[in-house]
Amino acid sequence: MKPWIKRTLYGVFGATILVGGLSACSRGHHGQWSEQNVTEVRGKVIDKVSSKLDLNEAQKQKLGVLADEIIASRTAFRGKDSDPRVEIQAMMSGNKFDRTRAQAMLEQKTQVVQGNGPKMIAALADFYDSLNLEQQKLVREKMERRKGWFDRG
Repeated sequence: MKPWIKRTLYGVFGATILVGGLSACSRGHHGQWSEQNVTEVRGKVIDKVSSKLDLNEAQKQKLGVLADEIIASRTAFRGKDSDPRVEIQAMMSGNKFDRTRAQAMLEQKTQVVQGNGPKMIAALADFYDSLNLEQQKLVREKMERRKGWFDRG
């Protein structure tokens, strides 16, 4: 496999670690988070990943940029005032499934992913590329274990 493809794949999976960390902290919460909750979890995730990887300040800054891109993408994907469950329930409220509404929702979500994806990939690549070989190896090992950054061992 070509090196740039490998890096991109590792990067995307690395982003899922960060997103997983953000969502793991949200278990038990329903609805939208306040800005304060998002900021707190962002800080905790960055501190945890930074300590596990022994990041320097420049690397922490790049991790922060990545976290901000992920949060912005998540916010844009979910929408500010919309609850996906309520939207889907509305599509199923009649005798027939509202295919037009579902297609419009799909197109909107796809546009968000296409619009924010390149920025998120660039932030992830910048962060991953800033890691030294030992740190990159640790990221790959954490991903292989499936427990990620927040295991208790």
